[in-house]
Amino acid sequence: MSDRISTVGVAAAVWRRSSYSGPEGNECVEVADLRTHIAVRDSKKADGPVLTFPADAFASFVSEVKAGLRRD
Repeated sequence: MSDRISTVGVAAAVWRRSSYSGPEGNECVEVADLRTHIAVRDSKKADGPVLTFPADAFASFVSEVKAGLRRD
């Protein structure tokens, strides 16, 4: 199985805005669950670049941020 994410899968993704995005709308990050991967994009540039991460790695990153272990 390939780790490549199809552009069709990303284009059909259901995006949701981070609950930590600023209320003014100028600091918005959106994420989409692609089953095996998580996609991340800037909501101000919805047709711009998309970063994808393995779902388990993204979950670990989020857990570490919530626990205060990551500052980057």
